[in-house]
Order: sequence, then structure tokens, then C-alpha cells
Amino acid sequence: MSMASPSGTAAPPRITTRPALTHRPLPLPTPLPMTRRVSAAAVPVRSAYVMKSMLDYTLAPFIAIIGLPFVLLAMLAVRLTSNGPAIYTQTRVGRGGRIFTIYKIRTMYHNCEKETGPQWSIGRNDLRITPLGRILRTLHLDEMPQLLNVIRGEMSLIGPRPERPEIVDDLRLSVYGYDVRHSVKPGLTGFAQVHLPPDANILTVRNKLIYDRFYLSRMSFLFDLRMLICTGLKVVGLKRLYCRPPRKGAM
Repeated sequence: MSMASPSGTAAPPRITTRPALTHRPLPLPTPLPMTRRVSAAAVPVRSAYVMKSMLDYTLAPFIAIIGLPFVLLAMLAVRLTSNGPAIYTQTRVGRGGRIFTIYKIRTMYHNCEKETGPQWSIGRNDLRITPLGRILRTLHLDEMPQLLNVIRGEMSLIGPRPERPEIVDDLRLSVYGYDVRHSVKPGLTGFAQVHLPPDANILTVRNKLIYDRFYLSRMSFLFDLRMLICTGLKVVGLKRLYCRPPRKGAM
């Protein structure tokens, strides 16, 4: 995939086109050496990271106040249309490998993973998603409660998407260098999220890791502002304004 970089000069990241492996990542037959969990204390505090925190603590409360009526209406609709709580929680892996609790508006049937355990969503054909949940996911309203995680300092507005510990343990063995994503706070949205679809197999994880590395190497205040604008364009269906058609991927 080719796209303009934030600076307009850097080469765009390339994605791989190797066949997809599994719906849920599993360890390779001969595992790669497990990457150490990144220590938060070992991550240098760059000026860009300080500016990122300022952006988070300034914009997150403002967006939360503006979006509160929509969140409350969505929660009420969830309670009226399906059994179970309107808000559900999951554990995720954050900066430095720390485990934290994430908040989301429920878009799937209650206890849908009771028999299968943690699994990725397979998109529109996922039978676990409720009819209302499909609408909430399209509008990204289900992610709005995570602004609380941003205000609490567990997440950032922009950054790599946090994953569940059970899946991260598998990805550490299957995807070399996966833990580099944990050198910064995970994001509510980000460079990989606005350009690529949600994770569905090992191939998509590898491609997103390429985009996450691209973001980490160019992280800046202006880059984060650009990703916020791109997120807004994606929500209203104008992704074509910032995302160019893909080229032939690297093998």
C-alpha cells in the first residue's frame, strides 16, 4: 500500500502478501525467540511524547463531554435490544507490557466467547455481533468509553491498538518484534487503524506492525493531529481523501 507520509518525503510502508494463517494466532511449530516485554522506564521521554500527553489531556475531556449524550443513547439502546450490560470490560496490554482494563459499549451478544475463548472479530459476517452493534461499530461509538482510559493515562488518542493478553502471548511467538508496539501508550485510533482493517489473522498483524513502526519512527504532535483528522474522515466515509490505492505488496 502506498500513501503520502506526514512529512511528504519519507518512503511509505510496504505490506506483505503472504497467505493468511489462522483466525486466532497460534505459536509457530518452531517458535521465534520470545521478545522481552518492554520496560516503560527504558522508553526515552521524547519531546514528541510530552506533546502527545498534552494533546491527550486537552482533547480527550473535550471530546468526552461532546460525545456523552451519544454514548448515553447508545447504552440505552443496547440495554433495550439485547440481554447483558451496556458497558463491558476487557484486559489489554499497554505501555511497557502493563495490563489495564479497557471500556467499550457492548456490540456482541452477552457471554458470546464463553465456549470459544478470546477470538478476533471476522467483520460483518461475525455472528456474535448484534444488529445494533454493527451500527455502533460503523460509527465507532462503541469505542467512546475508552476516552476514560485516555484521561486516566492508560491510553493515548493516537497509538498502536491494544490487544488482549491471551492473544499477545501468541503473537509474541508468531510475529517477530511484536513488542515494539508496547514502547508507547496504545491508542484509541492510530496510523495503522485508519489505513488497515481490524486484525483477523497473522498476516494482518504483520502488516499493522509495519504501519506501527512507521508511526513510532515519525511520531510528532502534527502527525497525531493529522491522524485525528483522518479518523474523522474515515468515520464519515471519506477515507479516499487520505488513503491511496494499494500497490503490489512486498513478498
